[in-house]
Amino acid sequence: LRKRLGEMAEQMQGAQKVAWADNAIKLAADLTVAGVNRLNLQGNAEQQAVEIRDAIRLLFPEAVILVREAREGFGAN
Repeated sequence: LRKRLGEMAEQMQGAQKVAWADNAIKLAADLTVAGVNRLNLQGNAEQQAVEIRDAIRLLFPEAVILVREAREGFGAN
């Protein structure tokens, strides 16, 4: 019985890690989308592209950190 309870506890911990990783990755994607959606693009296509690239330079590192932490929490280094 103890062995089975231990196995169940391990499975639950694994499921919690997967859920946390999924939530962190979703948060990273949501933050990136929200940041891009807040842009007020002005000018011609070239100027708009520069504005989007600048925003991504700021947003992407934060998203990468969230995903990296999610992967480490999941045990997938």
